[in-house]
Amino acid sequence: MINCSLKALGQMLAKKQVSSVELTQEFLNRIDTLNPEINAYIALDKNKSLAQAKAADIRIAAGSAAPLTGIPIAQKDIFCATGWKTTCGSKMLANFVAPYDAHVISQFDAAGAVNLGKTNMDEFAMGSSNETSYFGGVKNPWDFTRVPGGSSGGSAAAVAARMCAAATGTDTGGSIRQPASLCGFTGLKPTYGVVSRYGMIAFASSLDQAGPMAKSAEDCALMMNVMAGFDERDSTSLQRDKEDYTRDLNKPLNGLRVGLPKEFFADGLDANVAKVVETAIAEYKKLGAEIVEISLPNTGLSIPVYYVLAPAEASSNLSRYDGVRYGHRAAEYTDLMDMYCKSRAEGFGAEVKRRILIGTYVLSAGYYDAYYLKAQQIRRLIAQDFEEAFKHCDVIMGPAAPSTAFKAGEKVDDPVAMYLQDIYTISTNLAGLPGMSIPAGFSAGSDGKALPVGLQIIGNYFDEARMLNVAHQYQQVTDWHTRMPELNTLKEVA
Repeated sequence: MINCSLKALGQMLAKKQVSSVELTQEFLNRIDTLNPEINAYIALDKNKSLAQAKAADIRIAAGSAAPLTGIPIAQKDIFCATGWKTTCGSKMLANFVAPYDAHVISQFDAAGAVNLGKTNMDEFAMGSSNETSYFGGVKNPWDFTRVPGGSSGGSAAAVAARMCAAATGTDTGGSIRQPASLCGFTGLKPTYGVVSRYGMIAFASSLDQAGPMAKSAEDCALMMNVMAGFDERDSTSLQRDKEDYTRDLNKPLNGLRVGLPKEFFADGLDANVAKVVETAIAEYKKLGAEIVEISLPNTGLSIPVYYVLAPAEASSNLSRYDGVRYGHRAAEYTDLMDMYCKSRAEGFGAEVKRRILIGTYVLSAGYYDAYYLKAQQIRRLIAQDFEEAFKHCDVIMGPAAPSTAFKAGEKVDDPVAMYLQDIYTISTNLAGLPGMSIPAGFSAGSDGKALPVGLQIIGNYFDEARMLNVAHQYQQVTDWHTRMPELNTLKEVA
């Protein structure tokens, strides 16, 4: 069951071949075995999960089930969920129990899905390796010595190791797509505003977007049908008609124009990763796609622009954590200002502090125009590059990450090297475009071990259904998305 699609699991539940309680217990048993080593989950509550499963079984028996009713889903620990610890991977919120549900959580609850638990993540979503979490790093199920990517590393590892049927993630600069590439599954970042950010703890408000992480494009489409929709509580939520993201999955790709940005295949891309991506693109040619060379000339500026804008927004969003109303408070202090300083110094990790300092600096008097305003101007140019590119193609393809999963600790002391992990993903966040990563094959790591490689697909605004169609058609003629890690600890419970 652990390798079944969401659709297949739904059919099994509908036919009474398995109950939601049995399915949920299967995943909980798997978590018990694997999580002590992989560290994908931060918070578990078996009683809550099994209670939801029992309610789902009643709903299924009554004939009122939705497609995801009874399906166990892992939730990134950035989404508030009533009665669950919601830590955002930080000491600052280590004991915070959410008093309300994020929109994403309430949508899954309404669909009858089961919340398996809250997954580990880089602290406040700041990182590309899941090594900044206060609760320890997450291990990549394909190789325990390597990182799963970040910030959605816990969800990524849970999906890859089949410790859930699917999971949620968030993507501020690539935090769904880069882990999807490094762990070998399908991850989608929707158009900015398609999924409500209400109840999703903010990092950079103009960039953050929630999305699905699952084995296949079809699974992601089913999750998008639940996650997407207008929410009046989020001022950035877009009021649009409800879509069925599965509607175009089976359309042929004849005549599809695929744009290949020359900047995505330049220096910095691992040669073996490039070969895998090129082989995947050759498969699209067989499916009837036309390949078009395009240019995104300002791609190289996306990293510096992002690391001005995102920290600026983070410094503002994280100012609320002062030890007064909730979150960590220092045990000893002399006055209010001392309490602020000590609480924040103790509660935040090194990477979060680094970004708060950068953000405060670029927003300060005398530097705002030189840094923040200039970065916003270049952000507009990056969006214009995509506008021009989409005049010549329907989707854009390239690598999701410049390399396969790297060793844990390899880039911890080199922030710039870590930031460059998102070189191919950040520009879509800056432009507000949808992007996804799908499994495209394997490449040998530095020790010769085969590791997953992701193909990135970027679409125009609100083009998620087309992107899912493009991904699904590829997954009909390849089996990369069905591969799962074969390790001794996994075999014990397979």
